[in-house]
Amino acid sequence: MKILFVAAEVSPLAKVGGMGDVVGSLPKVLHQLGHDVRIFMPYYGFIGDKIDVPAKPVWKGSAMFQEFSVYQSCLPDTEIPLYLFGHPAFDSRRIYAGDDEAWRFTFFSNGAAEFAWNHWKPEIMHCHDWHTGMIPVWMHQSPDIATVFTIHNLAYQGPWRGLLENMTWCPWYMQGDNVMAAAIQFANRVTTVSPTYAQQIQTPAYGEKLEGLLSFINQNLVGILNGIDTEIYNPATDRFIGTNFDVNSLDKRVKNKIAIQEETGLEINRNAMLVGMVARLVEQKGIDLVIQILDRFMSYTDSQLIILGTGDRHYETQLWQLASRFPGRMAVQLLHNDALSRRVYAGCDVFLMPSRFEPCGLSQLMAMRYGCIPIVRRTGGLVDTVSFYDPVNEAGTGYCFDRYEPLDCFTAMVRAWEGFRFKADWLKLQQRAMQMDFSWYRSAGEYIKVYRDVIGEAPELTKAEEKKIAELTASSLGKS
Repeated sequence: MKILFVAAEVSPLAKVGGMGDVVGSLPKVLHQLGHDVRIFMPYYGFIGDKIDVPAKPVWKGSAMFQEFSVYQSCLPDTEIPLYLFGHPAFDSRRIYAGDDEAWRFTFFSNGAAEFAWNHWKPEIMHCHDWHTGMIPVWMHQSPDIATVFTIHNLAYQGPWRGLLENMTWCPWYMQGDNVMAAAIQFANRVTTVSPTYAQQIQTPAYGEKLEGLLSFINQNLVGILNGIDTEIYNPATDRFIGTNFDVNSLDKRVKNKIAIQEETGLEINRNAMLVGMVARLVEQKGIDLVIQILDRFMSYTDSQLIILGTGDRHYETQLWQLASRFPGRMAVQLLHNDALSRRVYAGCDVFLMPSRFEPCGLSQLMAMRYGCIPIVRRTGGLVDTVSFYDPVNEAGTGYCFDRYEPLDCFTAMVRAWEGFRFKADWLKLQQRAMQMDFSWYRSAGEYIKVYRDVIGEAPELTKAEEKKIAELTASSLGKS
């Protein structure tokens, strides 16, 4: 199949959240399985620092009364064609924010549609979040190009109808109050990044005022769990951590704990439970819960805490104030640093993720890959990926709580602290978490079924494809 991914983020070139990881990983697996996969993304000002881009464009076009150029390169370390949408609006070194954000990405979507109509025609355009939401609307008039629209975060829905009509072409048949609503109605298939989130967004609690529409189109709605790139996120080979290890050499892991304690200014103490948190400091991630219980938790236990991320200024300020109260035990790093995040995964004992809502979440998958035990609230993809730890029956992979309440979060953290003292059981828990299969191979098979279904083919995988996926999965787990 000929598949064109269209997205605002593609790891490792441009990444803010989980969308970048998905678009940077899933095409690799689809390519391994024999499909012609290509990626279309904005040519941000910093892209040239990371890869070589030819000076001459492969195609030029116009949209929204603007001229643009498309340059062709390759996704790093792959043979996957990468098309870069070039225009002065994307020359800055920012991805999001700015008063022109709605215009920039509407223009980008329009450029992607023109590219598909006039230069390289795919069978399927796989669109990601509101930044590409107009593409399913425009492709509604091109029945030979099917669209799959993935919702990574329903809370961000893009510009409203009135603004769109002032910027671009809104067909007479278009419906929906904003870009997200229009995409949901006109895409041939709508996917979310976990099965539980697909169910939750059909309810008022999580539907962001689109629950009625999502319930109406639920026959076209499917949840497919995200994976992680197990080649990149592999503690046995990761060059960003000080000491490599695998599931059979977890005794080496303590060296990474000592290293991250030194790096962040914490007291060197291999016996203290080290809690890590890598997240955007926004309400969605449960930062308010952490702030409410942190004083009590740090006073009640001898734990240490590292928080890495940026976000709302009032959360950053409160965390800085809390860190000043616990010198040597709490470190707050207000930055986005992928290499440091891996050292957090590889060195911390537990990983805190008390999200208010979580479409899928990749941090908990990376943490488990590195033997860091997650503490999560049971919502969205966290339900699908972290199971309740039962030490008696030696089952489960983490500590979970249900209600979005400070006391419930505190209780889960204290239970983890108590469980950490039983080293033999903790080792088994780490090994079980590291052996979980969170590679992209199984999920890629589910996407292939969706792609085939939307172009009118039988959606079942062939025996050869099932065998190939099983082999790749086994190979991935063998590298753990």
